[in-house]
Amino acid sequence: MTNTIRARYDSESITVYQAYAPAIAEPAVAAGHFIPPFSRSRMTWIKPSFLWLMARSGWARKPGQEMILAIRITRTGWEEALSQAALSHPDRRRYTDTSEWRRAVREAPVRIQWDPERSLRGAKLEERSIQVGLSRHIVASYVDEWTLAIEDLTPLARRIHRLLQDGKITRARALLPAESPYPLPPALADHITADKSEPAR
Repeated sequence: MTNTIRARYDSESITVYQAYAPAIAEPAVAAGHFIPPFSRSRMTWIKPSFLWLMARSGWARKPGQEMILAIRITRTGWEEALSQAALSHPDRRRYTDTSEWRRAVREAPVRIQWDPERSLRGAKLEERSIQVGLSRHIVASYVDEWTLAIEDLTPLARRIHRLLQDGKITRARALLPAESPYPLPPALADHITADKSEPAR
């Protein structure tokens, strides 16, 4: 399997996705950033893969995940988070032994997990997609410094899902947010065990 960051991004920002209940999502959309009842004291997970989140949220149908948010954050913040991350498993490409990995997990304010990417129908793929967990020690930076805009993509998610249910695969695929391999500095790619990629052309 390959560890690949595919995302919607431009020269200054990258879009990540989260699913929330309306009580949290609606105020965030209205304000353009997360406000209470969003909690800064809990780990929050952000994902740049739209289809991965669709599989996890059941296309915005699971309780507590009824709204899909697209959060546009700075690339500077995104890469800062990755640089402070520990992996969720003791990958020998990154850690010499289990004790080194455990120490990294205790000390790092960010957690990275690589999970199988998903197809349009939710099947697991060989390529892995990244999840980034922001602990309470860094989530304030995410909310106050990195976030540029929040968009409600719930209507889009539901429209795509309806097309899938109707067997209109080509039309459903055409509506997916465009994602391309995200380029990382080589040292940062090594730090998170990501496969190195070139910018999309």
